[in-house]
Amino acid sequence: LVKAVRTSCQMVFHFTSSPCDAAPEGYLLYMGKDKYENDDLIKFAWPEDVWYHVDKESSAHVYIRLPRGSHLAGKDWYKNIDPKVVEECCQLVKANSIKGNKLDNITVVFTPASNLKKTQGMDTGQVGFHDQNMVFKEKVQTRKNEIVNRLEKTKKWVEVDLEADLMKRQKEDKAEAARLAEKTRIEREEQEKKWKEEKESRSYDRLYDESNMTKAGELEVDSDGEVDFM
Repeated sequence: LVKAVRTSCQMVFHFTSSPCDAAPEGYLLYMGKDKYENDDLIKFAWPEDVWYHVDKESSAHVYIRLPRGSHLAGKDWYKNIDPKVVEECCQLVKANSIKGNKLDNITVVFTPASNLKKTQGMDTGQVGFHDQNMVFKEKVQTRKNEIVNRLEKTKKWVEVDLEADLMKRQKEDKAEAARLAEKTRIEREEQEKKWKEEKESRSYDRLYDESNMTKAGELEVDSDGEVDFM
């Protein structure tokens, strides 16, 4: 008998948002195939990912991946997404909610993926939040088929290794941080060297001036031994 080998890869649905000023080619939107992969998405999300879900109803977990470093652009970084793209995220979670898809005037919640929390005793796919103040809501009046249909045309079922991708990202971040730290160190040392040279130059100039000056009223004896009155 051949034992089945468990793979670390996941099958994730990828979509592409409409283009906008911040993303001319559109953003990556992604969601898990089922509740088990939803747990993996929570575990291996990137710092710039923002999570969307139908409030108080079962639905897909939809994420948008913003450009690298977006999460460093102030505390409200995840609320500054183009409204057109936000609407697409909301329509996508609504369309992938058995009950929410049939209802009008639903609420979609969104928060940074880093704010999602899993604790012991939670069901598979269930989440909580580290900080409730970072959870915001968006009203969705009705399903818009033109938006859902456009997104469906971009849909791809992609096999990914979420853990490996995150580890690669973290390794790149660590290397970039080390590069910037080294650059800062070199610049600081060069600046300190420049300041030291300027300070030494000023000290030398002052010493030179003082050695060649006599104050008014002082007596100076010339080479013949005569006294000159200054």
